[in-house]
Amino acid sequence: MLLCDFHIHTTYSDGSVQLSKTVDIFGQAGFDVIAITDHVVNGDNPLGKLAHRFKYSVTSDNFNQYMCHIKEEAKRAYDKYGMLVISGIEITKNHYSIDDSAHILILDIKEFIPACLNYEEIFLRAKRQDALIVACHPHYMTRTMDRDTLYLWKNREKYARYIDAWEIANRDDIFNVVGLEKYPHLANSDFHKPKHLFSWKTLLNCVNDIDSIKQCIRHNKGVAMTLFRN
Repeated sequence: MLLCDFHIHTTYSDGSVQLSKTVDIFGQAGFDVIAITDHVVNGDNPLGKLAHRFKYSVTSDNFNQYMCHIKEEAKRAYDKYGMLVISGIEITKNHYSIDDSAHILILDIKEFIPACLNYEEIFLRAKRQDALIVACHPHYMTRTMDRDTLYLWKNREKYARYIDAWEIANRDDIFNVVGLEKYPHLANSDFHKPKHLFSWKTLLNCVNDIDSIKQCIRHNKGVAMTLFRN
């Protein structure tokens, strides 16, 4: 089984650890697969504009630099740890109402996708890149410092056909409703600082290459979760 974490932030957005150090943290902990998924925040409201002001978002201006850096670190990670590093982003649509807010992981991204687009356009642009679409923390969280993002869950009948997997666990939270709906699922850390390493993770029963991993997640066969502790 491959030990995986598909939801990781660095100093390219609001994470506290630089990319190279983040790779070393997961490599030294014995992970097989990780995805770097820094925020791409909508800039069409005051919340988004504030995130852009403090540089908590990857933008169209630095996306190529971001991707090149991930590619460099991916080679180093594979050579040093045998660990696969996947490029990704977290589309971050923050609004004052949690019912209107949604976060979406785009895994194996190749071209920039702005967060200000409507949901159908975001999903279609991701599909055209053969990227994975994952609904992040879709239900209520216990973390008091983070805002809930309920839009996708409340509109799941409309959008579930676009979504390859839903987070059934995020850091220390478990979303039983995802399991009850029997949606394809993943478990991730939403890593922002070193202590977040110790959280829920995904286990995949497949070959360690990007195509096999995407197929395993989409078909939701051989997917399990584990609570990672030191």
